[in-house]
Amino acid sequence: MQGGGSLGAYECGVYKALHRHGVRFDVIAGTSIGAVNAGIIAGSKSGDPASDLENFWLDVANKVAPPLAFMSDLQRAIIASATSAIYGNPRAFSSLWLKEFYQLNPFSVFKPNLYDLEPLKETLANYVDFEKLNDAGRASRLVLTCTDIRNAEPVIFDSKHTRIDQDHLAACASFPFYGIAWTEKDGRYLWDGALLSNTPLREVIEASPNHDKKVYVVNLFPRVQRDLPQSLLDAMHRARDIMYSDKTEHNVRMSNIISRYLLLLKEMHDILNNVELKGDMRDRFLKTEEEYHKIACERGAIIDKIIRIERTEDVPFLFEDADFSLETIRKLIQKGEDDAEEVLNKEARQNTVS
Repeated sequence: MQGGGSLGAYECGVYKALHRHGVRFDVIAGTSIGAVNAGIIAGSKSGDPASDLENFWLDVANKVAPPLAFMSDLQRAIIASATSAIYGNPRAFSSLWLKEFYQLNPFSVFKPNLYDLEPLKETLANYVDFEKLNDAGRASRLVLTCTDIRNAEPVIFDSKHTRIDQDHLAACASFPFYGIAWTEKDGRYLWDGALLSNTPLREVIEASPNHDKKVYVVNLFPRVQRDLPQSLLDAMHRARDIMYSDKTEHNVRMSNIISRYLLLLKEMHDILNNVELKGDMRDRFLKTEEEYHKIACERGAIIDKIIRIERTEDVPFLFEDADFSLETIRKLIQKGEDDAEEVLNKEARQNTVS
């Protein structure tokens, strides 16, 4: 699950469809708001992750004035994102700069941290059972990504090795371009994982290297846009989409290439193992056994299939990911659900034919 602010509601709709079709996950990975979604799914407090995820999104939606419901999508996005920028979101992020501005500090808008995620942590407590999330026998394995500010290195939180809490989820959503405060955790200062990679497929491969995978990827940022930008804001919007869209094709190609090498290596190994080697050749073969098993067995996973559910958009707007209006959240959930249904039904038809 990718990062994308309020666009994460689309991922909620996608998951509702997957859940309804009986798709269950061994590993759930997320970046930024995708990490928050993944945490709710893995640690669902009620035991119904689809309902908990939807209720979370309806909870964080801004219950704005009724007239917004009758505006166009673009008009609503402009007003709702401006409202979030000024006042924050009472269930997700609070406005630090506005508090200081009221205290006659007009330069607060130039500080690096304009909003904090304390409201999000409090909201998550209503939807995530962290004891369950950290119990390998009760929850899917959770993999989260963020970025170390000081050394620009990825920081991975894996429920198999780390006890996940609200701070871990918040760290993954600390997006600096919108002034959301960094999170200090275990002596490190952390920003959003989208700065390095917005689709955490590589992290999943590294977390579970010895299992072949069928992967579902939710792409929040359209890869294809037919019309060229007509303004500077349009250009910035398109550049943003390109920066954060799914770029895992290279990972898949490399995985397939490595898999072919490993199959060839295994075939050569099996041939030599069935040949009577003598003396020095036998000793050399035995010495390579340990290294062979490390390469072929511990790193031998392949990606069997990637199923992508991709959001499209009719009206591009640079700050659409800050539109938390209730009407938009509901539309995103429904759009994600509809798109996922279409993809899953197409896959089912293909499987029937094959």
